[in-house]
Amino acid sequence: MKTAYKERIARRLTWVTALIILVVFVLIYGVARLTVIQNIDRDLQLETEKHQDQIFLVNGEIRFLHKDEWEEMEHSQIQLNPIFIEIVDLEGNSMDRSPNLRENHLSFSPEKSRKNEAWTQKLGAQEVRQRQITLYNDGKPEGYLLLAKSFQDARELLDNLRNVLLIFYPMILVSLFLTMRYLAGKSIEPIQQIIAKTNQITQKNLNERISEPELNDEIGQLTRSINELLGRLEQSLKREKQFTSDASHELRTPLSVLRGTLEVLIRKSRTPDEYEQKIKTALGTIDRMSALIDQLLALARVESSKNLVKEELELITFLEELADQTANDQQREVSFQSLVTVPIYIKANEKTLQMILDNLLQNAIKYSEKTFPVILRTGKSEQGAFIEVVDSGKGIDQENLEQIFDPFFREKKAVDEGIPGSGLGLAIVKKLAQESGIQLSVQSNPGSGSVFRLDFPQS
Repeated sequence: MKTAYKERIARRLTWVTALIILVVFVLIYGVARLTVIQNIDRDLQLETEKHQDQIFLVNGEIRFLHKDEWEEMEHSQIQLNPIFIEIVDLEGNSMDRSPNLRENHLSFSPEKSRKNEAWTQKLGAQEVRQRQITLYNDGKPEGYLLLAKSFQDARELLDNLRNVLLIFYPMILVSLFLTMRYLAGKSIEPIQQIIAKTNQITQKNLNERISEPELNDEIGQLTRSINELLGRLEQSLKREKQFTSDASHELRTPLSVLRGTLEVLIRKSRTPDEYEQKIKTALGTIDRMSALIDQLLALARVESSKNLVKEELELITFLEELADQTANDQQREVSFQSLVTVPIYIKANEKTLQMILDNLLQNAIKYSEKTFPVILRTGKSEQGAFIEVVDSGKGIDQENLEQIFDPFFREKKAVDEGIPGSGLGLAIVKKLAQESGIQLSVQSNPGSGSVFRLDFPQS
């Protein structure tokens, strides 16, 4: 069975507070009991000191310093807190006792004399605190003086205190639980408001946000985090819609060309040369569609990829081989430059880095004049190793520098000049760079080419 969050909070706080209150009540009772016992023991000590100097045992005979002191009223009448006195010999046989003991005898224990401590015992129907001291004559023990004081009033006081604490304890817990539940409910009201507002936000009104409180507390941080999450979801949804629209548009165009070419072929009989020309056109269209689909799949794999496994890579050798391979495949001059003479080691995923550089080199070759080489350059800065891909193209307009990494974005002048492309290469580069923790930047001015730079974190 599910329990409301405020109930769980109230129970936890109540249990903790109940334990604290229980400890406090035990301490209160313990301190009260200790104080009462100490007061009675102090009175017993005073009585012991007083009578110790007045009573003597000489050859088994009791003698008093002041006979009238022994016969005073406090030992012969029952008072509110009477003092009970009994004198016994070394074997514990009673020799004399105060009249208020009646038929009762005090407890005899020689060990208590040596420890000089008081203890509680039953005397008839009541409790008493008792002490016991040794009586000496010429340095030799002759017997024992037993003194006791009623503990009954103190016992009633302690029992009443215990009963009051036991009665109030559950009452305090119940009231505490109800108070905690009410306060917990008030505390989570802002969260309930956040939940209610969040449940109202759907794909249709993803632009709405939760009202942020003025205080920068945990509720405010939670609200801002949810709003930031909604903002990211909104941007992601917009990109997805734009991506779907652009992908549909990019695929619709070659499909229309392919359909038109085939329809022309079946309208009437044609010469072999015409058939060959139309079939080549159709195959070229299919190739462009295949390349576009491959890039779409590559972009989808990048967006859904997990953490990449990074290994140590020697950058100079890797880039030198990549430059030679690209030059042979593209039949273009790709110049490799190293700004340092020592090996450069980085932590990277080799396949991911090769895919990034393949896209950048293909873009550089596509937009550069054939008479100028594409430069692949590496070196080290204060921040770490870097790679630069330099082309000699017409450059990128400043207002388009941020948009060139968006899927399917292409500059108007590139489209007007008929430069082939789908606008997905740089989007793939950006995604892979983000996954790899590589900082991607570009510098470009119209008419002076572009420099794409990859900065690697310190190994």
